[in-house]
Parts: sequence; C-alpha cells; structure tokens
Amino acid sequence: MKKAAVLVAGSWGTALASVLASNGYRVMLWTRKEEQAQDINDNRENSKFLPGVKLPELICATTDLKLALENTELALFVAPSGAMREVARQAAAFLSSDTLVVHATKGFEGDTLKRMTTVLSEELGRSVEDLVVLSGPSHAEEVVREQPTTVVVASANLQTAEKAQDALMNTHFRVYTNPDVVGVEVAGAIKNIIALGAGLTDGLQFGDNAKAALLTRGLAEIGRLGTAMGANPLTFAGLAGVGDLVVTCTSKHSRNWRAGYMLADGTPLDEVLSRMGMVVEGVRTTRAAYQLAKQYDVEMPITFQLYEVLFSNKAPRTAVEHLMGRLRTHEIEEIG
Repeated sequence: MKKAAVLVAGSWGTALASVLASNGYRVMLWTRKEEQAQDINDNRENSKFLPGVKLPELICATTDLKLALENTELALFVAPSGAMREVARQAAAFLSSDTLVVHATKGFEGDTLKRMTTVLSEELGRSVEDLVVLSGPSHAEEVVREQPTTVVVASANLQTAEKAQDALMNTHFRVYTNPDVVGVEVAGAIKNIIALGAGLTDGLQFGDNAKAALLTRGLAEIGRLGTAMGANPLTFAGLAGVGDLVVTCTSKHSRNWRAGYMLADGTPLDEVLSRMGMVVEGVRTTRAAYQLAKQYDVEMPITFQLYEVLFSNKAPRTAVEHLMGRLRTHEIEEIG
C-alpha cells in the first residue's frame, strides 16, 4: 500500500490526510502532542481542530517523526509559516531523496520574508524545482466532509506537479497544475491579509459595496507584489488568486475573517489571537508583506492600513477613512 506523511495535524493537515486516505494512501499524520495523536487514533477524530468529523481508518497519528517519514512516497508539509523551517529541519534526517515533497502553507517566513518553497529547499537540501505548493479555495471543514473542492498544485517541473496531482485528485477534490510557484505562493499568503480586512469591514457593518471594493483592490495589491517578485499575472485570475480570495473573505470558516471581525469592535490583537486558539496567518503575513512592499517599492495601501491597525493601535474606522481619503488615482495602473 502507498504511504504518505502529513506534517502537522492542524485542521488543514488533517483534511488533506483525509483526501490522501480516500485515495488509498496509508497516512501517517504527525503531531508534537501525544494527547492529540491518541485522540485521533482512539476516537478517529481530531477533536481540537475538526470536531465531529470521523476520520478514515487509513490515517494513523504519531509523534514519531522518523516513523512518519520512513518509506513514504509523499511528504506533505502543512506546518504554520513560523514553524516550517524547524519542522523541515527535523524532517530532513528521515526524508528519502525519492519522496515527493509538497507544502500547503500560506505565508512567508517572518524573519527572512522567504516563501515556503525556499525554506523547504534550504532545509531539505532540495532544488526548488523539485518541490510542489498546493493552494486554492479550500476550507478544511468542507474538504474533510468531501464537499466539492478545486485546488491548484504548482511546480517549476510539470512532471513533479503531475505526481502531486495524481496523488491528491479524486471525484470531490479536483486538482489543476500551474508552473507559477511564486504567484501561487504570494497569492495564497496575501489573500489572508485581505480576509482580515474583510472581517473587519463586516464587523463595522459597512455592507456589500465595501466588501466588493476591498476584494477588488486587494486583488490589485496581490498582483502588484506578485509581479514585482516575478509571478505571472494570469495566476491571480485563477484558483490561487481570485478563487482563494473570494472564499477566504466571504466565509465564516475563515479564521482570518473571524479575527478581523473581532478586531472591529476594538478587541486587542493579543486577546483576539488567544480567543482564536489557532494560528492566524494573516497577522504574520501583514507584517511580512509590509516589509516586502517596501523592499520591492510596491504600493499596498490596504496592507499598510491593516498593519497600522494590528501593530500601531490605529482605530479600524480611522484606517478605512484614510483608505477612502487617498489621492485620486487610475484603476488601470498603466495609465499616466
């Protein structure tokens, strides 16, 4: 039987483990916490992150990283962006050179501002061309229940992308390929910032007009930064771009949306994160994107205002007023 390893056992990792199990893989789901592994193995449920969902028998949780990775055909890294380097460093000793490596994390490394494929390449000693990124509109709560979902896998090597496509695709989880790794990673990361803003505008009761404007101009910011970093602009019109942006900004499944909604009433960021009990990638990504925008000399007004709200105690309504009061400009940015 084919074997896959998924690192780590959060909601998204567990949902992807379920996809692989439904495709006939024996899946080792790695977690640092013994009580979580025991819960999954004894009760067939990840009660902390996906309560009420029974997991396939082909999933086995473990805290033993060597056991998880030995003789595996596919290693799927779903660690939070802030933990990816540490997890990859620990995994490197047990990972075979023949194992297909995929990651499904949407964010940048905080200190270095590096994309996750770069982090994995450095720690695993592999070429970036040998790695795959999975992204797209995909709430874990729906994927694990086998509700129709469509995603994209990106790699500079088409054959490598197709291997990941074959491993993951089935009748409820459709997978497309894309050669634009940079674009897919940037879109997946920055859309979390816009989702924070969407939750915030909903919390302020600003209505549908404001939401539509935020998504549209947010997509413009994603495109500006992505193309400056070398991405193909067409990627942002696809699943990893507008697709993921829409689902993350319009659903209460989105932890970034929920965090933004709580921020709207003045709840301090530390309290919001404590109440969430899960990583909110958009918070970390806002700090990283703020720095990347300056590094690449890219205008990202939504990101900059959210940065002020998150880290400089700026009132959300004041941030919106500053966005609306900016100097006039063109929508099609090549004009003038």
